[in-house]
Amino acid sequence: MAKVKAIRGMNDILPSSTPIWQYLERQVSTVLSSYGYNEIRMPIVEQTELFKRSIGEVTDIVEKEMYTFNDRNDESLTLRPEGTAGCVRAGEEHGLLFNQTQRFWYQGPMFRYEKPQKGRYRQFHQIGVETFGMASAEIDAELIVLSARLWKKLGILDAVTLQLNSLGSTESRQVYKADLTAFLEARFDQLDEDSQRRLATNPLRILDSKDTNTQNLLADAPVLSDYLDEDSKSHFAHLTELLDASGIRYEVNPRLVRGLDYYCKTVFEWVTDKLGAQGTVCAGGRYDGLVKQLGGKPTPAVGFAMGVERLILLLETLNAIPEEERSSFDLYLAADDKAAQQAVFALAETLRDELPSLRIRCHFAGLKNINNKARQSGAALIVLIKQTEQGPVASLWNEDALVQSDIALSALPEMINSAWQ
Repeated sequence: MAKVKAIRGMNDILPSSTPIWQYLERQVSTVLSSYGYNEIRMPIVEQTELFKRSIGEVTDIVEKEMYTFNDRNDESLTLRPEGTAGCVRAGEEHGLLFNQTQRFWYQGPMFRYEKPQKGRYRQFHQIGVETFGMASAEIDAELIVLSARLWKKLGILDAVTLQLNSLGSTESRQVYKADLTAFLEARFDQLDEDSQRRLATNPLRILDSKDTNTQNLLADAPVLSDYLDEDSKSHFAHLTELLDASGIRYEVNPRLVRGLDYYCKTVFEWVTDKLGAQGTVCAGGRYDGLVKQLGGKPTPAVGFAMGVERLILLLETLNAIPEEERSSFDLYLAADDKAAQQAVFALAETLRDELPSLRIRCHFAGLKNINNKARQSGAALIVLIKQTEQGPVASLWNEDALVQSDIALSALPEMINSAWQ
């Protein structure tokens, strides 16, 4: 009988990789907690209508990429393709948004039916940050500054570049969209196939086309910044002032747009040139109209999402993961004969009581070549116990060499603690 394999584009995260994921998640949690953000957890499955109303029915995501199915009650459900809509739904449903300010973050899998590529999968993972009830540019700046602080903490700040733009208000953007569409329709035959299709559905997405000929054509196209309303201009100017004062370097990219219909005013991306075509590691912006669009009261909002797979790929490419974070345990505990096995079991529990932060793995898989197995475990510290006439004693090894032998078990916790420090 043939073995059942994972669905294409939905990858297993193996024990050799999970320590790196946990390391990234800890750094994110630490930074967001320092800014007073609270974690929220939403369902993976939502009503399909939620995404049609928020993302837009004529977007690539809704038309081609969503995992949608009818349940036993013939209700249309969708595996979430992104997190913002679900976060808005949860906040509105539980009365957390109207006349309140909120700072949320979440993490978890998202689902899109795309061609799997390195760093982009059909089940992928995002960490999202959403804020509500704050209309000023200060909260836009806070999101950017806290993300920069995270990059610095991870050691990748020099490998990413911040790109900024303003999409203006819905009204000013509609005027721009009409003029851009007219410009592109007159040159329809010169557009690449993907841009020809987008012209009828989402012409702004043509601005970030990767086709060289289309980009050359866009050099003479109307520029969105010329259409901004005064409020959007003022908002963007204040944001750049705040970033300048914070020492955050950025590039204003007039062709930067987001692939979702609900964005307005500020949009931004952190991009890198270290990962080839998949260069965006974090992106977001302001979406002041979305809460009302989903049935709530008008509520200003801004947020971002970062792709976990791409961030981990970047960390690995830059060799920015501390060596101690690559292992799932710190201490390997083993016996070199059967008579000492019980001492291993008891010692492990004593050490867990006295040194609770230490990650300990016991060897219970036979004694053949135990010395080599212990040294190959990858642990920073190794304890080998042997039985003597006077009772069990231990040898303590670090990654390089023997530290001390014939140690009384009662002296081990203090010695391990000293060696670990």
